[in-house]
Amino acid sequence: MSTSALTAPDLEFLRRPLHGFLSVAEGPVPPQPRPVWFEATAEGTIQLFTGPETLKVRRLRQDPRASIVVAAPVGETERWVSVAGRTTVESDGAHDLCSRLAARYWDLADPARATALAGMLAEDQVRLVIHPQTVSRFTH
Repeated sequence: MSTSALTAPDLEFLRRPLHGFLSVAEGPVPPQPRPVWFEATAEGTIQLFTGPETLKVRRLRQDPRASIVVAAPVGETERWVSVAGRTTVESDGAHDLCSRLAARYWDLADPARATALAGMLAEDQVRLVIHPQTVSRFTH
């Protein structure tokens, strides 16, 4: 089933600490999906953070199309959501997003994780925002 917007059940699923697999467009080169932390927003966008000079940012500046696929883990009923659309590179909010996602994916009481987060926050980051144009889903 495909739509152009995330549904309430999609948002509930996407707010879990699951990894998404991000793909960015690059002409004739096949997409190279990468696992990423992400956040589904109340506005129905998907956002993540990365360094401003990463390959994905360079590719998105040339072609703003991207997609992310999120699947339920092994042991759960098969389910996935795919979001594709135009992506913007935002200079604000990346460190706040990084902090929220680290708390979602890691136990920050662990000193090693807290140190890793501090290192991430010391680096320049940008926020990538996927504005859905096509949303596909499967629930078994």
